[in-house]
This record gives sequence, C-alpha cells and structure tokens, in this order.
Amino acid sequence: MSLLLKNGRVLRAGSKKPERMDIAIGDDGCIVALAPTLPPEITGRAIELNSRLVVPGLVDAHQHLDKSRTRQLIANPMGTLEGASAGYRAFAATTNPTEIMARAEGPLDACLAQGTVAIRSHTNIESESGLRGIESMIDLRERCCQRMTLQIVAHLTGDAPRKLSAAQQWLKEAITLGADAIGGVPQYADQPLTFIDLLFDHAERSGLPLDVHIDEHLDPERILFDAIIERTRAHGMQGRVVAGHCCALSAIEQDEAKRIIEGFAEAEIGVVTLPAANLFLQGRDTSGLPPRGLTRVMEFIEGGVRLAAASDNIQDPFIPIGSGDLLEIARWTLLAGHFGLRDLDTAFEMISATPAHLIGLENWGIEVGNRADLLVADAEDLGDLVASGPRSRLVLVAGRVVAGQL
Repeated sequence: MSLLLKNGRVLRAGSKKPERMDIAIGDDGCIVALAPTLPPEITGRAIELNSRLVVPGLVDAHQHLDKSRTRQLIANPMGTLEGASAGYRAFAATTNPTEIMARAEGPLDACLAQGTVAIRSHTNIESESGLRGIESMIDLRERCCQRMTLQIVAHLTGDAPRKLSAAQQWLKEAITLGADAIGGVPQYADQPLTFIDLLFDHAERSGLPLDVHIDEHLDPERILFDAIIERTRAHGMQGRVVAGHCCALSAIEQDEAKRIIEGFAEAEIGVVTLPAANLFLQGRDTSGLPPRGLTRVMEFIEGGVRLAAASDNIQDPFIPIGSGDLLEIARWTLLAGHFGLRDLDTAFEMISATPAHLIGLENWGIEVGNRADLLVADAEDLGDLVASGPRSRLVLVAGRVVAGQL
C-alpha cells in the first residue's frame, strides 16, 4: 500500500454523516480498504488525521478558465452581461494561446488548493477568438491531468450563435481537437431554435454531452426552457443535458415555473446555478427593488431536479472577484437562494455529489475501488465545513498530496 490515512471522520459514498474510519490507498491511487480499524496485514505509510473530516474532492461544474484573471485588462463600465461580453470579445482578438494558458493555470491551482479536484470549463468559440481558447484549454488539460480532472466545453458564444454555418464548422473542429462537451448561448442567436437544433444534432452525432447557457436574463418574454425540454426528449438525451444559469425562471409566474421545473425533472436535465455572476450582472437596469438574479433554486431541488452551484468566472469582466473556493460559492448560494438554517448539507451536495454526477465523473466518492481524490479539513461536520470554512485543507488526487501539508 502507498498510504494509510488513520482516524479520520470519513464521508463515505451514499452516506449523509461522516464515520470514524481508516482509508488504505493503493499504489494505483485508488482506495483499497475502508474500515474503522484496518487489519494488520494492510501496511504502508501511515498518516494520523486526528479526527479531521475527510470528504471527496469538490467539483466545479461550470467555469470559464480561458477568461480568468482579465479583470484589469477589460472594461465593463455598466457591470452588465452585455458589457462584459463585448469587452471580452474585443480583448480576445489580441490574445494568444500562451497568454490564455498562463492566466488560466493560476486560478486552476487556486481551486485545487481549496479542495476542487474537477472543473468543467466553458471555453469561448467566436469570430474574435476562433479556436485559440479551445486549443489552449486542451493543452492545459493535458498538462494538469495528474493533479486535476479538467473538462472542456466547446462554448459557442458572442457572434457564433448568429453565424450558423461558421458555428457548425467551428464545432466540428473543436470536437476533432478533443472537446469533452458541447455548449453555447442560444439567447445570442437570431434564430435561437435553429441554433439549439444545431447543438443537439452535434451532441447526438458525436456522443458528447450538452451543457448550455440558458436564459441568463430576466425577460419572461424570451424564454427557451421548453425548447430544451422538447429536444432533450426528441434526441433521447435524458441525463446528458445540463442547463446553466436559468435566471429567467425567477421572472415568470409561479405556476408556469412549476410546469417547466416538472419538465426538467422528467427529461432529467441538470441545472447549474452561478450565484456570483447572477448577483453581480443581473437586474442592474431595474428601476425598482433589484432582483437577486438567480434561478428558482429551492424549487428546482424540491422538484427533484439535480442542481449544482459553481464558480462561473474568476476575476474577469463578468465577475471581478473570486478565490476559487467552492465552499464560498456554497455559502453564497445558501444566502442568495434563501435556504434555511439547516440546509448547509444541501449546499455542500451542490458542490460535490451533484456536480460530479452532472459532468459524468466516474470513480468519484469515497468507496473501495474509487480514485482517492480527497479533501481533508479541520471541520466538525459538513455544516461546519460550509458555514465556517476550514482553517487548513489537505488535498489528495489519486492518493498523492497536491495541496496542503500532511
């Protein structure tokens, strides 16, 4: 055995509460034994955890690493989604793959140090950037594969949804380069339903999952939720579609929202809420009481829809702040989503098991046979982990320490 973690309070797969356990990790980086006390024949380098909490490594289901750390390089005077998008498009024409990768690697390492072991990154494809971002992120995926699971979404945005012929060619090339998922922003299209069809057709033909930005606005007159539900059923992609943002759901009548949520649940469409972006960007043009900008978070959960929370952007024109700490995102979700006092465990699920399922991670979770991607923290329980944030964190990927100190 390569490593024995002794006397931790371990959150096993499928369990709601941690149990006092030892973990044995093999030379291949996978968990080979879990027991209150390991038998003497299991040997290896023993690490005393002194009752620290052990949970699976956290999962960020929605980021934009290609844009990270551009806050000081791009203006967004009005603080709006449209302003951020326009500013980044102008900037993208001047940047190169080396610069993109250099800016992305710092936030990736920051996320890892906070306990994130997997990120799905939506990477821009548009006229100004072409496929440079995709190429950069795929190179970064290979460079960091020993310390982070990185998935790349071919994200058609900017003018790409309005240039259907070019978008189709870009998408084919991105799939050939090795994109892990297909995505885009239908609200930017002149023909949003035709653009959605393009995304679904390529997803079905390629076998890749679909992860789209849906209705990141607060206008109830231009929602596309039904189109996503209908096409998920028609293409047989239940369980393979994720919808990000869904802000406009909060702007429609409750009965209509309930019908849409039921449709999402039936079609097994997952949802990712992005509290940092939605709080910062949405509702700035409202003359009355500004809305929170999030989707109907609690209604999705109560309706049986898998709902994750994620970082979205880190220090760029869309969100000028961000530390890479998913526990911070869980706290923001709890506050902005009007959770209850006893919903801290639910907030933790939204940055752990739920996003792991949504992005299709295999061998995630603490059980025998799974890869030892772990976060060890000074916390009493899951509620304390979310509420307080641990004083120290130790992160293991495939049984190797990648951040923190033993």
